Amino acid sequence: MIFSVNNMTCGGCVRSITKAIQAADPKASVSADLETRHVAVETSLRTDEIQAVLAKAGYEATPRAG
Repeated sequence: MIFSVNNMTCGGCVRSITKAIQAADPKASVSADLETRHVAVETSLRTDEIQAVLAKAGYEATPRAG
């Protein structure tokens, strides 16, 4: 799954996002690109669950195709 996270602006954001997702699914693989503000996630969680986890952490995530 790929998400756009427009308010991800620094390395601290990347760490917070990664930590939040991995707290919900310790086996999740998270890759973030600050330049494009995209986060790729490989997880057993559903899209809406990822969005809820990131919203709780203070990030608005929008699913992207691809």
